Amino acid sequence: MFTGLKIPKLIRWIFWTGIIFLVLMCLLRLIFYFSFHHPVNTAGALGKTFLLGFRFDLKMVCILLEAMLVLGFLRTADPFRSSAGRRVEFILLGIASVAFTLFYIVDFAHYSYLSQRLSASALNYLQDAGISMTMVWQTYPVLRLLLAWLLGSLFILWLLKISFIRISRSPDIAVKKTWIWFLSAFLLLGLGVFGKLGQYNLRWSEAYSLGSDYEANLALNPFQSFFSSLKFRKSVYNLSKVKQAYPVLQPYFQFPGDSVLLNYDRFIQHVPSTARPNIVVVICESFSAYKSSMWGNPLNTTPFFKAMAEKGIFFDQCFTPSYGTARGVWAVLTGIPDVGQANSTTTRNPAAVDQHSIVNDFDGYEKFYFLGGSASWANIRGLLTDNIKGLHLYEQQDYKAPKIDVWGISDKNLFLEANQVLNKQSGPFIAIIQTADNHRPYTIPSEDKSAFKKIHVSENSLKQFGFESNEEMNAFRYTDFCYQKFMEAASAEKYFPNTIFIFVGDHGIAGNAGKMFPRAWSDERLDNMHVPLLFYAPALLQPKRIHDFVSQIDLLPTAAGLAKISYHNTSLGRDLLDSAHTPVKSFSFLYDPDQNYFGLLMGDYLYREQMTTHKGTLYSVVSDEPVDQAGKGDSLEKMTTLTHALYETSRYLLLNNKKKKP
Repeated sequence: MFTGLKIPKLIRWIFWTGIIFLVLMCLLRLIFYFSFHHPVNTAGALGKTFLLGFRFDLKMVCILLEAMLVLGFLRTADPFRSSAGRRVEFILLGIASVAFTLFYIVDFAHYSYLSQRLSASALNYLQDAGISMTMVWQTYPVLRLLLAWLLGSLFILWLLKISFIRISRSPDIAVKKTWIWFLSAFLLLGLGVFGKLGQYNLRWSEAYSLGSDYEANLALNPFQSFFSSLKFRKSVYNLSKVKQAYPVLQPYFQFPGDSVLLNYDRFIQHVPSTARPNIVVVICESFSAYKSSMWGNPLNTTPFFKAMAEKGIFFDQCFTPSYGTARGVWAVLTGIPDVGQANSTTTRNPAAVDQHSIVNDFDGYEKFYFLGGSASWANIRGLLTDNIKGLHLYEQQDYKAPKIDVWGISDKNLFLEANQVLNKQSGPFIAIIQTADNHRPYTIPSEDKSAFKKIHVSENSLKQFGFESNEEMNAFRYTDFCYQKFMEAASAEKYFPNTIFIFVGDHGIAGNAGKMFPRAWSDERLDNMHVPLLFYAPALLQPKRIHDFVSQIDLLPTAAGLAKISYHNTSLGRDLLDSAHTPVKSFSFLYDPDQNYFGLLMGDYLYREQMTTHKGTLYSVVSDEPVDQAGKGDSLEKMTTLTHALYETSRYLLLNNKKKKP
C-alpha cells in the first residue's frame, strides 16, 4: 500500500501506524460487544453505533499521528534519516502502546464493574490506594491482566516496528515539494481530530443520540471518555455531609425516607385532566429582570412581555441557581442546581449524563426541543437525547431559515418554525424553545429592520438603567419583538387555547440596577441571577403576581401540577402552586463559581458565604440598610445550615439522579 505513489516514507509509516491502531480498536469494540452483549434494536442501529465508534477511534488515532508528523517534520528528527529521530518516534510509540493496552484493560474491567466506560473518576480511587488495590487484587486476575498488558504492548510495538522496517527497506523515491505532502497530511489529520465538518467538533455527547446507554457506551472510545471527564474527576460529594443534610431539607421537600437510605423520590399524584394541556417552555437568553419592563425600567424594553405578565401567573422573584446558559438549561431539565465544577458545566461531564427528568412523566405527550444553533454547544446533546424518551430535537440544519450568526437562525424564525411544527400536532405535546439572540454579537436580522425599529438612548441613560450600549439595549428590545411575533402566530393556531406557555430567563446579567432595586441586587450580583418566570395561558390561568423567592428548578414540577400530570420528583424543584408551598418555605439557592460563593435568598435576607474563607454574611433585600449580624444570629444560623444542606445535596444528586431503567 502506498508503494506506487511518490509519498515520503515518514507519511507512509504514519498512515500505516494509524491503520494498525484503528484495526485494533475496531477488534476491541467487537470484543466489547460480544463480552457485554445487550439487544440492539436493529442491524442498522448497530451499524450506526459502530460507525460512530470508528469516528471516535479515528479522532484519537489522529491525535497520535499528528504528534508523530510534527516530531518527524524536521530533517534531523525524521526517523528514516536520523537514528535520534527514530529513537524519539519509538519512545512515543512505546508510550502509546503501553497506554493503549492499559486503557483498554482497565476500561473493560471498569465497565464490568460499573456498566460505564472508563472515566477520570477512576483516579479518585488513588486517594485510598491501599484499600482500592486490595479490592482490585481480590476481584480481578491481576497477574494475568499484567501479563496481558505486557504482551499486548509488545505485540503492538512489534507490529509498528515491522511496518517501519518494511517501509525503510523500500526504494527511496525522489519526492518533489515534500512540504506540500506534510502540510496536506497535517490538515487531513487535523480534520480527523476535529471529527466532522461544521462549527463544533466530534464530541462524546453524540454517542448519547444513538438511543440507549448501551449503544452510547459501545460507541465511546476509552481515551476520549477518560480525557473528556478529566477536569470533572473532583466532582464528587461528601456522603457524610449529604446524610446530615437530609433531615434539614426534609421539612421543605417531604422526602419519603431517612438519612440512611437517602431516598429523594416523591411520587406526586394528580387526577388526570381530560383537557391534557400542552406545555411550551421558552428559555430566554440573558433575560435580566432589572433590564426589562416588569419592574419599571424607564427604557421600557419589553412592553409586550409586560402585558403578558399582567395576564398570567408571574413570579417576580425568580432566581437561577447559577449564571450561564448551560447551567440554566441543566437546572430547568433536571431540577438540580449545577454546582458540579467551578470551571465548567455539568452538561460537559460524561459521568453525569444519565439524569431523570420530569419531562418523561408527560406520558402520551410528544416531546420537542428547538434551538437555533447546535446541540453540540456545551454538550447539551447528551443531556437531551439520552434522557428524554422519543425527543424530537430541532437544530439549525433542520430549519428553512438561514443562519445569521454563530448562534444559528434568528429567534423570530426559531419561534415561527417551531410554531409550524407544533400546529401540526394532533395530540398533546411538551416543547422547549431555547433562544439566543439577546447575546453578543447582538445580531438583528436585515429582514426585521423595517418592522423592528431601533432606538438611540444617551450614554447616561443607558448606564443609569442597566445597559452598556445601544446595541445591547436594542437586542434586548428585539427579544420582546420576537416574543410578540411568536405569540401572534401561536394565538392563531388551534393548539393555543389549550396551551400553557412558560417563559423563564436562562440567567441574568450583572450590572448596576441603580435605584430600581435595593443595593444588594447590584453590590452582591443578585441581578446576575434574577429573571422573570411567567406561566401564561389566558383561557386556563387566572392572572396573579407572586412575590415568593422561587427558582428555575421549580419550573417542571409546577408545569406538571398545572397539567395534572402524576410524576416522580427526584430533584430539589417544587410545585410553586401546590398548597403545601407557603411563603415561609420559599427560598432560592444561589451558586456563583466566578465569585466563589454560595448563598440563599429567604425572607428579607440574602445569606452569602465565601467558599474559601467560609465567612457568611447577611444582607437586606428589602432595603439599603446594613444588617446587624450579631442581632440576627438565629436567621444567620438557619440560613447557613439550609444553604450548606442544599449545596451538599445538589452535589450528590448531580451524580445520583439517574433515570429509571425500563
